[in-house]
Amino acid sequence: MTRLPIIFISTLRSKQWLVVLFTFHLACLTPSSAQGFLKFERDTVPFFRGFAVSADLVGMAQMQLSDHGQYEGALRLNLHDQYFPVLEIGVGRANHVEDEVTEITYKTTAPYFRLGVDFNIMKNKHAPNRLYVGVRYGFTSYKVSIDRKPFPDPVWKWPTSYGIVDEPCKQHWAEILFGVDAKIAGPLHLGWSARYRNRLSHRDGVMGKTWYVPGYGIQDTSSLGATFNVIIDI
Repeated sequence: MTRLPIIFISTLRSKQWLVVLFTFHLACLTPSSAQGFLKFERDTVPFFRGFAVSADLVGMAQMQLSDHGQYEGALRLNLHDQYFPVLEIGVGRANHVEDEVTEITYKTTAPYFRLGVDFNIMKNKHAPNRLYVGVRYGFTSYKVSIDRKPFPDPVWKWPTSYGIVDEPCKQHWAEILFGVDAKIAGPLHLGWSARYRNRLSHRDGVMGKTWYVPGYGIQDTSSLGATFNVIIDI
C-alpha cells in the first residue's frame, strides 16, 4: 500500500511535473510577492470620459426628399468607454396626400424624444472605434389634421367634405438597436445604427390609426429603421 503514491508519482511526465511545481510555487507566494510576480495592471482610464453631440442625416434627407421626416440631434455621455447614456430629441413632420383620387391629406408637426443607453461590446473598449448595442424609450405628444377635398354629395349633389383639425394624439414606444461608431479624424466620428421599434401604448384620436408619428415613423412600415450620424466628441 505504501508503494502506490510512489508508483503514481513516477508515472507523471516531465511536463506534468513542471505544472505541479509551478502551482506549488504560486501557492507559497505571499500576497505582496504574488503581486510583484504576476504584475497586475490597473485600468487608469477615468470613469467620465466626456460627451458627444450628433445629428442624424437620414431623417434630414427624408425631410428634404419626401413628404415626411425629422430633424434630430443627440447628446451622449461617455462612461469609461463602455456605457453611453443617450438623449435623442427632434421634430417630426408630415404633409402627406394619402390618395390621388380622394386627395385625403394628413398633416402633423411635433417634437419627440428618446432616452436610453448604448453598451460598447468591443473587446478593447478603449479603442477609437466602437461596436455597440442599445435600448431606447421614446415618446411624442402631437396633433394631426386630416382633410378631404370637397366632393359632390352622392344624394344631394352639393359639395361636401370631412376632416379634423389638431386632433391630440400621443405614443410611447421602445427600441433595440445595433450600431457602429468610427473615428474619422480628431473629434469627428461617423456612426450608423439599425433599429427595431415596438409600440408600448398610443392614442390615435377619433379618426383611427394615424399615418405618421413624429420620431417613430409611418405606422405600418416603421418597425425597422436606421440612422446615420455625424458625431463630434467634446
